[in-house]
Amino acid sequence: MQMRPMLLLPEIVVFIGGLVVLLGGSFLPRDRQWIARAAAALALLGAATAAALAMAGPAQSAFSGTFTVDTATGTARVITALTTLLVLGVASGEIAGSPRESDTYALLLLATTGVMVLAGSTDLLVLIVGFLLASIPLYGIVGLTGGRAGAEAAMKTYLMGALSGILLMLGVTVLYALAGGTDYALLQETLPAAPAAAVGAGVLGVLAGLLFKAGGVPFHFWVPDAAQGTGATAATFLTTVPKVGALVAVYRLVATVSAGDGSWLLVAALLATASMVLGNLAAYWQTDPRRLLGWSTVAQVGFLLVPVAAAGRSDLALPSLLFYLAAYAVTNVAAFAVTAALPEHRELADYRGLARSRPGLGLALLVALLGLVGTPPLAVFVGKLTTATAAWDGGHGWLALVVMLSSVLSLFYYLRWFAPVFARPEQHAAGFPGRGGAAAWPAVTAGVAAVASLVLGVLAGALWAALEGPLGM
Repeated sequence: MQMRPMLLLPEIVVFIGGLVVLLGGSFLPRDRQWIARAAAALALLGAATAAALAMAGPAQSAFSGTFTVDTATGTARVITALTTLLVLGVASGEIAGSPRESDTYALLLLATTGVMVLAGSTDLLVLIVGFLLASIPLYGIVGLTGGRAGAEAAMKTYLMGALSGILLMLGVTVLYALAGGTDYALLQETLPAAPAAAVGAGVLGVLAGLLFKAGGVPFHFWVPDAAQGTGATAATFLTTVPKVGALVAVYRLVATVSAGDGSWLLVAALLATASMVLGNLAAYWQTDPRRLLGWSTVAQVGFLLVPVAAAGRSDLALPSLLFYLAAYAVTNVAAFAVTAALPEHRELADYRGLARSRPGLGLALLVALLGLVGTPPLAVFVGKLTTATAAWDGGHGWLALVVMLSSVLSLFYYLRWFAPVFARPEQHAAGFPGRGGAAAWPAVTAGVAAVASLVLGVLAGALWAALEGPLGM
């Protein structure tokens, strides 16, 4: 058996970092919890570096082919580690000095390890391990950072997670019974000859669990409630990081089962459409900015599922998914970091005059919201362009049209937020907090993420133009 555990070095680094922070934080006084934060940041930087170096080599597998280290795994690792590092920036302003500070950092690292395992899993049993490791710490993060409302949000998240986890394991059981094994190579070989109804039940069960982690329809109900009820740290993490591993896992699964039955690509397209439409329509009526971003997250999952519908039929499918994940991660963190810098402003109207009082924060919010819409030259625009192109190449021209229409629809509810930002403040309106204190780190994080979204978009746009120009496209 070829174990090759060093291929999982990034996961090992993050997991051990989580244990060190958990145990070491118990011996640190409250005014020195920043040491735990620094240790967590070092673990994440080390994992991102190890993952980037591993991408330079050929694709390899570990633990008898149950875990694959390829371009998708490496990219997901880097995105996950760096995004969690940005989440630590949000946490530095919100939970610094709190009684559960080091515990929260440890849970973030453990959940991040699970997300990485999800991204590289090529065996259903390893997929279950990744799902549980990514989910259980998440329940604690939601409950620890939100007070009484966070406890309610944690309960809703747990109940939905328990249901979807049961469905995932039932699906794995059915597929194991049909194929006689759980590795993806065996599934691809044996499932085409198995009864279609049984295969459908098994695959849908597994997809149920992964869609819960991604926050997509129909297992999306917990996302807006958790984003609104918990703290900014947990809201930023749960709407961003788990999606990376979950959506790469969805892509691998759909690519495996659609090799003999292309109808699964249509299922992915329908799930993408449902998430885009429902998320955008529900977000339009929201007045709480974090709840609005929660529904926006549901819609973004729909956009991210679009290239899954072209798996195996377009060479652009996987690259467009990976780039969109990176673009969405930095853009979404920027938006949530602004809300973390202004924790008392829980209505869209409270942001009136932000551009005059805090021009840097107002600009970061503008970049984030225009980025989520998909406005050039920001990164999400390139992501939507490439995913729509992949859908077109994959024979789903109607899905590319849905992407365009959904992007236009999303503009209206984002306008409801950034229109007050640039409006003249009312004479007796409440002011915005200054640049010092706890709001400083989230504000810096918002600026860094917004700049990353702009730079990533410009570079990717230039690369896209250079590659497509000679082809006459």
